[in-house]
Amino acid sequence: MATQLTEVEFAGQTVEVPKGGYYDRYRSNPNLDEVAQDPAVGNIDWFRRIPKVQVDSRVGPLWAPNFYYRASIVQATLLAPLDRLAAMLPAPLEPLRAVPGYGITALTFFSYSVCDNDPYDEVSVAALVRKPGGHGLVTGILPELELLNALRRRNFYAHVLALPVTTEIARVRGVNGYQLPKWRTDISVDIGDTVHAEIAGPTGKSDVTLDAPRPEFTEVPSQSRMGTNTMIHLVDGQWHQTSVQSNTLSYAQRSFPRDVTIARNGGPLSDLLDGLGASRILSLDIAKDAQLVLNLPRPLNTFG
Repeated sequence: MATQLTEVEFAGQTVEVPKGGYYDRYRSNPNLDEVAQDPAVGNIDWFRRIPKVQVDSRVGPLWAPNFYYRASIVQATLLAPLDRLAAMLPAPLEPLRAVPGYGITALTFFSYSVCDNDPYDEVSVAALVRKPGGHGLVTGILPELELLNALRRRNFYAHVLALPVTTEIARVRGVNGYQLPKWRTDISVDIGDTVHAEIAGPTGKSDVTLDAPRPEFTEVPSQSRMGTNTMIHLVDGQWHQTSVQSNTLSYAQRSFPRDVTIARNGGPLSDLLDGLGASRILSLDIAKDAQLVLNLPRPLNTFG
């Protein structure tokens, strides 16, 4: 049965959202007691600790941060030559070094089954970057230590190069609110007997696919495996940082997997990965069940 849609005003535009869905009912400011009654959501204690506030943003008054109550994530990190990464990054951003001559690009598929602005899928291609203003003497001499510290703390900085999505409200919010490189296309993420993730190109044909055997997942208590990823990007010509907090509930990790296939079939993301020189897969990280909090951009004064 097709989802019935209704029109709402968002960021000065008329967009369609599911009728009776979260955005239609709550406008990004839900009653968490009501959300807790949704059988698709699960435990939401973490969100109760994070107050929402109404703020003026580039898209008008907005309740923030944005809550993603249930998400699945499939991420492959790949080696890429430092000179290729540096060519894609606006100055003064620097790629994070993994080994001499190589940095890291991340290809990430997201599926948000329950969130404040209704279900959608998303794909990110990002270059991991050095923490702005965070270069100490030791990491200046041995920059690979910065990667080890980021891994230990589950705290990464990245510059997003592409961020396509499947719904119009997600596209408008990302483009108008964050000035991120978003467009609409078909995306699918399936963690079943096997793992399959796919994004379509402009013609509807497959652009990039990721296939892997289903791993064994580790279940952990809520708020025991937390992380923060921070996007560094320009908003109205000024540097900003946008943090995404994660609360992982079920996950699997594999290093240097040999049975993971990433197929590039021609399209915007295939061309981008080729341009980056993305090659060997360093790791495959899958979150079968995760919760996320997306904050609004904050000015970054490190660069002046």
